Amino acid sequence: MEAILFLIVLILSVIAHEVAHGYAANSLGDPTARLAGRLTLNPLPHIDIMGSLVIPALLVFTHSPILFGWAKPVPYNPYNLKSQRWGETLVASAGSATNISLAIIFGLLVRYGSALGFDQTALTLAASIAFINLFLGLFNLIPFPPLDGFTVLRSALPWHLSSNLNRFEARVRTAGAFSLILFLLVFSYVFARPFFGLVTRLFSLITGSGV
Repeated sequence: MEAILFLIVLILSVIAHEVAHGYAANSLGDPTARLAGRLTLNPLPHIDIMGSLVIPALLVFTHSPILFGWAKPVPYNPYNLKSQRWGETLVASAGSATNISLAIIFGLLVRYGSALGFDQTALTLAASIAFINLFLGLFNLIPFPPLDGFTVLRSALPWHLSSNLNRFEARVRTAGAFSLILFLLVFSYVFARPFFGLVTRLFSLITGSGV
């Protein structure tokens, strides 16, 4: 039951992440996501069979150290954005900002929920939402394509530097699934422990408890 709960929370959190991209783009002048019907929390328009169901389920049920998944990317046209300098940065940041905000809100509910009369079931659910969203928010800030952190880094750099990152991104996309598998393997064996340590410490700081 706990694994199923984690899976549901993960899927909904990934969808919230993508919807946030769409709302950010829409607020900055690009209606592409809105016209495509993607500014909704209804899971159906967002679900990617592999990224939203198969891979998250495998990771959750095998107790993988990585909690990872994705929804269909929300479409947007960067040339429609009001700010050509910072528009892409703001759109890319919106997903992680939403996940981290949800982590803080539900983390504070864990911290003060007992005093407010919430039962243990509600607090367990809130803790799951907080931890998963904190993980997703920070993980997506890693500067490796197609994660949002890469877009943020590229958009923040001068053109002569960002063009090098564009070429790197093109090579990663050409490699396709191989590059994703390689990244996840390197992350698992090299960076997973310190990354989880960071997530755990921040989770404890917000909730006042351990994982």
